[in-house]
Amino acid sequence: MSNWDRNKKILLDLVKEPGNDRCADCGAPDPDWASCSLGIFVCLDCSGPHRSLPAASRIKSIRLDFWDDELVEFMKANGNANARAFYERSVPSFYYRPQQWDSAVLREQWIRAKYERLEFTGDNIHLQKAYSGGAYQGILWKKGKDKGQFQKRKFVLSDVDFTLKYFNKEDPEKIGHPHGLQITFLEEGRTRNLFVYHESGQEIVNWFNAIRATRLAYLKTAFPTASDSELIPWITRNYTKEGYMEKTGPMQREAFRKRWFVLDSQERKLLYFKTQLDAVELGAVFIGPEDMGYSVTERQPRGTRGNKWKFGMMVETPERQFIFMCEQEREQKEWLEAIGHVISKPMLPQDYATEANLRRKR
Repeated sequence: MSNWDRNKKILLDLVKEPGNDRCADCGAPDPDWASCSLGIFVCLDCSGPHRSLPAASRIKSIRLDFWDDELVEFMKANGNANARAFYERSVPSFYYRPQQWDSAVLREQWIRAKYERLEFTGDNIHLQKAYSGGAYQGILWKKGKDKGQFQKRKFVLSDVDFTLKYFNKEDPEKIGHPHGLQITFLEEGRTRNLFVYHESGQEIVNWFNAIRATRLAYLKTAFPTASDSELIPWITRNYTKEGYMEKTGPMQREAFRKRWFVLDSQERKLLYFKTQLDAVELGAVFIGPEDMGYSVTERQPRGTRGNKWKFGMMVETPERQFIFMCEQEREQKEWLEAIGHVISKPMLPQDYATEANLRRKR
């Protein structure tokens, strides 16, 4: 057996070992790439940011590239678990660790923070002060509540009174940028969104983690006996499913209208907006469990008009039936699965308060 074949087999065995079988940075299964200078196995998506760090990381394919004996021995001596123990030694509890489905900017800045800036080795704690000091301020581009323009605003975050404030300035400009952040909160019982951007990926991720730090400080004040592990899932969240569907009215005879829907499985709410960048929700549907009369099924509308899309479903609650239409069958299946998953979960004590608040709004 040649060195090429032997070393490839060794690498393919190494990448199956516990710890190495998932990407060192985002946890994606079955990584096909490796940093031969860091001794870690990574997925295709994370290999891109690593290539932009030539001083810290050198990327090779474990299947297609040639590996000499010395590099293979280095990979054997290191691996994902050893690297994580060093490069993630002092990650703050609130700091968001990106997963495989997260945005490119979160993934890239996590990788840069670990291997380029060495923020979490324990030797550079001062680099964490930007987002963990209890206060943060700077300039962000904010989308107007009623206009499609983004405007430059000064934002000030404080954990003294747990607020995020922004101040108006003149001369709005239109922009578009991939380094975006959605800040969601309740205002007078309705979900409100702030959409902000910054030219720097590092700066927008600093804002994201600074807000997470302040949110954790607030939750610790509100629930002093709860542990960090209990509170972390409630700092920020990834919505289970988002996308456009068509919606008809309560009598199911009204014209269908295209709306942007967001499923928040933690709050058991299906929110809908006119567009995906709307500041305020148009409405919300509480998604309770099956034993309380909630269900979701495929359903084609009858006696309605205006629907352009053909793949329907019905969400039934104790009070009424909701008919939604999807453009593609794949999207219909994804919505059915996502909503069905929420219905299958038992109610928690806080869910009853959410349901009561939605009833009061109606």
